[in-house]
Amino acid sequence: MYGIGFFLFVYLKTENNTNTLSTKKPIGVFDSGFGGLTILKGIVKQLPEYDYLYLGDNARAPYGPRSFETVYEYTLECVKKLFAMDCELVILACNTASAKALRNIQQKDLPSLAPNKRVLGVIRPTTEVVGKLSKTGHVGVLGTIGTVTSNSYPIEIAKFYPEITVHQEACPMWVPIVENNEIENESTDVFIKQHLDNLLNKDKNIDTIILGCTHYPLLINKIKKHLPANITLLSQGEIVADGLVDYLKRHPEMGQKCTKGNSIEFYTTDSTTNFDKAASMFYGKEVKSKHLEL
Repeated sequence: MYGIGFFLFVYLKTENNTNTLSTKKPIGVFDSGFGGLTILKGIVKQLPEYDYLYLGDNARAPYGPRSFETVYEYTLECVKKLFAMDCELVILACNTASAKALRNIQQKDLPSLAPNKRVLGVIRPTTEVVGKLSKTGHVGVLGTIGTVTSNSYPIEIAKFYPEITVHQEACPMWVPIVENNEIENESTDVFIKQHLDNLLNKDKNIDTIILGCTHYPLLINKIKKHLPANITLLSQGEIVADGLVDYLKRHPEMGQKCTKGNSIEFYTTDSTTNFDKAASMFYGKEVKSKHLEL
């Protein structure tokens, strides 16, 4: 026979295990596919102590060519899913989602959906620092069609540095090149040089170029090959990570809500086999994902 003390021990042990599982509150990192892994990599390097949950909506990628309404609908659905998975803070590690959906989510949805939770993007941290790096005051932006047509970068840069001149260039083939692992293909140089020439022909004084897509860091060696040495390239991983560090310092209450268990979980809305194979290229380490239905 077991005494009351035994059953009390079992009950308390079960309760403690349940609480441990239910109180895990990771930082959510969302992207339409793989590119956000370059952002996650930068964040984890700076803040390795936190728990993270990465969600790639690969089944509906790419977001770049889609309408504002569709990107907003998809992004909001994924944000809600991350909230349901106990994320108190979500980073939209996707330029297209940040450009087409972030403002609506922050201003229209959060107050009623989850007033105590926060959603941040990748565009603002980048635009906050670009003026400190450009000496000529002439900046270029390379991005997807969606990011470029949104004019989010010129709008945000003007808020911090109204004196800066901004020119943009949409590079629709660059994401497929990366995702199909054609980076070292000789024809890739043709596409890269074409768009860089287009951008620099718009303004010979450009001295700083923003890589406004999270896929583009994987092309950085090819890009540098076709750029003058005096031009600075801004890759967002480290910049967004620095921005998050600063945000958590300014909002310690949010940092306290996010748990520190040094864990990372990867989810995809598509095939886990395909995701894991490509994700390691973006993240720099082997990735084991789980499938997630929205």
